[in-house]
Amino acid sequence: METSENTAISEKIDGHEKKKGIYSGLTAVIFWGLVPLYYIPIDHVSPLEILGHRIIWAAILLTLIMIVQKKIRLLIPKTSQIPRLFASSILIAINWLVFTFAVINENITQTALGYFINPLVSVFLGVIFLKESLGKLQWLAVFFAALGILLQLIIFGKIPLIALSLAFSFGLYGLIRKTLSIDPVAGLTIEVLFALPFAITFVAWSASNAALLFGSDPTSDIFLCLGGFVTAFPLLLFTAAVSRLNLTTIGMMQYIAPSLSLLIAVFFFSEPFNMETGVTFGFIWLALAVFSTDAVIKQRQSQ
Repeated sequence: METSENTAISEKIDGHEKKKGIYSGLTAVIFWGLVPLYYIPIDHVSPLEILGHRIIWAAILLTLIMIVQKKIRLLIPKTSQIPRLFASSILIAINWLVFTFAVINENITQTALGYFINPLVSVFLGVIFLKESLGKLQWLAVFFAALGILLQLIIFGKIPLIALSLAFSFGLYGLIRKTLSIDPVAGLTIEVLFALPFAITFVAWSASNAALLFGSDPTSDIFLCLGGFVTAFPLLLFTAAVSRLNLTTIGMMQYIAPSLSLLIAVFFFSEPFNMETGVTFGFIWLALAVFSTDAVIKQRQSQ
């Protein structure tokens, strides 16, 4: 009797934790999907200045979070981890810069494409660098994704450079972070702290050359300062979700963000969704459908 009661309590706790994970994960990916709207009040600011402020305010906020959580000691990485954390710092800064440039120049559709491609790029990089093996369905998914991009090049004479830059910068970033045994929030904090001297130097240089827009408009100033919140808030929620949900559920959730961004691009910013875009997205979505099917099958087989 006591055992069955304990089991019931345990299942209730597990169910409650899973719900918390789902709510946290959904909030995080919806927030990420809506991020293009954040840039509207600051679309007159240069991407480099926005990046500089994002790094500065994220460094301040994340460090405060680490202090409150009493994890400040985690901000001292092992010597062997420093080169990889520095490399991941460069990659995430490039990713943020490309994303900012794309949104400000109304190329949000390409950012959505980039983050749809990203899971497939991550799988491909895993094969090359980590010698991971792929199943038949996974190879088929990679083939469809590559075919979609190749057809855009052959038929329309264009390569989705922004999408590929986002997918590969974030894919390589994820690859490096996969080799590091480090707390996710601590890792990001260290990365922005590595980038902080460069951000401060750029902002100071811009101010000395009268090229800094910060301080000229209260609304813009507020949104530039919010860059730290935009960085930290969804990450904290997503980290909470990852610890409570299986990888298949997390993987499915990650498609929500680019889907929302695509809807915002087409219906809010009136970006064109023409034949050229449709062909590429069609093959990417087909690839993701195959990839997701494979993930679900493996999840069921492991149960």
